[in-house]
Amino acid sequence: MTSADHQDAHPASKPSSGLDYRAAGVDIEAGDALVEMIKPLATATSRSGIMGGLGGFGALFDLKAAGFTDPVLVSTTDGVGTKLKIAIETGLHDTVGIDLVAMCVNDLVVQGAEPLFFLDYFATGKLSVEQARAVIAGIASGCHEAGCALVGGETAEMPGMYAEGDYDLAGFSVGAAERGNLLPRPIAVGDYILGLASAGVHSNGFSLVRRVVQASGLRWTDPAPFAPNQTLGQALMTPTRIYVRSMLALHRAGLLKAAAHITGGGLPGNLPRVLPDGTVAALTTTWPVPSVFGWLARTGGVEATEMLRVFNCGVGMALVVSDPDAAIRLLEAEGEAVSRIGVIEAAEGPASVRVQPPVGWPT
Repeated sequence: MTSADHQDAHPASKPSSGLDYRAAGVDIEAGDALVEMIKPLATATSRSGIMGGLGGFGALFDLKAAGFTDPVLVSTTDGVGTKLKIAIETGLHDTVGIDLVAMCVNDLVVQGAEPLFFLDYFATGKLSVEQARAVIAGIASGCHEAGCALVGGETAEMPGMYAEGDYDLAGFSVGAAERGNLLPRPIAVGDYILGLASAGVHSNGFSLVRRVVQASGLRWTDPAPFAPNQTLGQALMTPTRIYVRSMLALHRAGLLKAAAHITGGGLPGNLPRVLPDGTVAALTTTWPVPSVFGWLARTGGVEATEMLRVFNCGVGMALVVSDPDAAIRLLEAEGEAVSRIGVIEAAEGPASVRVQPPVGWPT
């Protein structure tokens, strides 16, 4: 599953006064202890298709055992960005793993793919077993929510590369779809755009978020002005929502034409990626906007157009459907908060988004 650093141990015959790996900053025993602690977390995410257990040089997956007959593999990789800085500064490490999984599997499902398995990369200067376990427990939680297996990973202890307490994360996910069920499907003028509610900032735009927090003069432990009963750090660490189960249900019902995961670039930067040329997504701004975005806009003096370009502003996933009533009924039954946010119109040139936020939006 994980290892400390891929180098041989020092020879047994070295003089007692000589250097060893621990003196160089790498603790092999700590890495081994972490592996034992996280094995049950990974095992709990097992699903159909998994072959063998942890500990090999690679993970095997049987697509036929997972129920596929003519599959196309889809792969994604992502990170959490500078949201990790808040996790490190607050000591809140238990949700960034969920963010990591979400950023990958949400990108799989918009292509019509079912997430199958996930791998992680955790790099740090000096391994803290408890810190790493908290992060990987979040990864396992996200995998369980997405229905994919945590099949492996790497924990790299690299002295001199990271400041004390710092770490970095990367995630890698593989999914599959039957050849005839990939998204997007053909989109027509008059189709509707639905928005699935986000949980807040998710995992994009945190370089700007941290600048706004700095300008506010607030500490991470201060009460969040926009979230009762939470500190500022806790509120901003709210994890990215995972939309896999509800979107797969919508897709399997034949109600989904296209979907865009709203990450960096916001709605204007992501929705055109799944639309055909000669169309424009004509959006309203009538969906509910979480109060964190109003606070960021007011405190940082961030213009509405910049807010829409940087953040999801309350829409974590945008869907294109032709039967909005049926889609909304299914999605709400799956626990989603859904808004009608626009329609597809004809336009000249490349696909685009047209949205005119009201003055003072978001509030």
